[in-house]
Amino acid sequence: MNVQIHSVRFDADKKLIDFVHQKLGKLTQYGEDIVNAEVYLRLDKDQEHENKISEIKLDLSGGPLFARKQSKSFEEATDDAVSALKKQITKHKQKKRGV
Repeated sequence: MNVQIHSVRFDADKKLIDFVHQKLGKLTQYGEDIVNAEVYLRLDKDQEHENKISEIKLDLSGGPLFARKQSKSFEEATDDAVSALKKQITKHKQKKRGV
């Protein structure tokens, strides 16, 4: 799986990038047909507590899947987005099988 990580309005450190790679690697257990993953880590303009946004777009053989989550840390937002994508991948596989 080809992974691209973009950090908007800040520079992501190696620890955060490694965390994102680790989480996305676990998605291959749910869907082997994942071709590409594009991740956008954004800082919201508001100086609120929950101003970290993680957007993940997966390109599968059957079409793209997308999740966007906002939280107080990039790790938590990425975790939530990956959880949402796990559910979407499961539904996608069930549709392909005709269940």
